[in-house]
Amino acid sequence: MSAETWELLSYAVTVIGFPLAIFVFLFEQHKERENEDEEVYQLLSDNYQDFLKVALDHPDLRLFSNEEPPDLTDEQQERLLIIFSMLISLFERAYLLLYTRDMSSTQARRWHSWEDYIQEWCNKPYFRSRLPRLLVGEDPDFVAYIEEIARVHIQRPNT
Repeated sequence: MSAETWELLSYAVTVIGFPLAIFVFLFEQHKERENEDEEVYQLLSDNYQDFLKVALDHPDLRLFSNEEPPDLTDEQQERLLIIFSMLISLFERAYLLLYTRDMSSTQARRWHSWEDYIQEWCNKPYFRSRLPRLLVGEDPDFVAYIEEIARVHIQRPNT
């Protein structure tokens, strides 16, 4: 091969190959980030399923009812607070890992499923009434977010 052919091939690599390599690298990075985000979402979802199992193990607390059971004992009150603390911790983790102001459609879809869970629980007056105690020491942005949801549900109960 002549020097001109080598020079032409080097130009082709520079003009076509190098940008293509950058594109492939960026595409793979994006794909890897998407996979990591999906894994985080799946782990959080698994944690919520585990929480639901805990809630089912305590039917006397009537956690899925919109009305607080009357006359809970001190022991039941304590279990209720512990279970709600677990839930707040899970919601905060989801907020910190999934919520951003500028979300892609996939990120928004993932977050909205968590937002639905948060709204469902904030619709329960006995959960809302315990929020001030449950939110002590939590992330300030998360606290503001969930307090706003709770405030909306106070104005529009049982929606």
